[in-house]
Amino acid sequence: MTQTTEPAQPDHVEAARRLPRWVLALAAVAMVVGVVGIATLVVRGGDDQTIGTLPDLAALGLEDNGPSAAAMAPDFTVPTRDGGTFTLSEHLANDGRPVFLNLWASWCPPCRAEMPAIQQASIDHPDVLFIGVSVQDDRVAAQAFADEIGITYTIGYDDDNVVDAGYAPLGLPATYLISADGEIVERLFGGLTEQQIEDRLAAAFGG
Repeated sequence: MTQTTEPAQPDHVEAARRLPRWVLALAAVAMVVGVVGIATLVVRGGDDQTIGTLPDLAALGLEDNGPSAAAMAPDFTVPTRDGGTFTLSEHLANDGRPVFLNLWASWCPPCRAEMPAIQQASIDHPDVLFIGVSVQDDRVAAQAFADEIGITYTIGYDDDNVVDAGYAPLGLPATYLISADGEIVERLFGGLTEQQIEDRLAAAFGG
């Protein structure tokens, strides 16, 4: 009896199989709606982007299951690049600074595009705690990504999918501005420029 073997798949096919299901769903929607709505949030960044707004998710057959603005930020604990851990509730109780929480992944081009702007903002605003948490990602790839860009703000790894499940971002990158009281002041979807970050921090925290 002749045994047949399945032909090896091209690298891009194997990579696609490893992508999170919501990424594949959003990519399919993006093919339909083009460069507006959901596609803007997933694959586009820059000055032409509308931030902090969502398309008609019901019309696209999707749901926004994440916490809304004015909701309390879900607590989480993640290991960090420096070998420690970060717990949101402990930070708010002991440090007290508001938080700029950025969710990203090493396979996300808009994440790479916006991270230098976040890095600069973290230097310009020491009164805000900046933390980037890689979600649905490989820790080694995320580490190399952050090292390559030269990130000095806190980097965490969502190894147990706690952050991804709690915040349920519509796409990446996704940013949550969290007050010193632990409330989500604003949700920002898509890549941000330096000016957009400055404007949103001023509006959210007055600085």
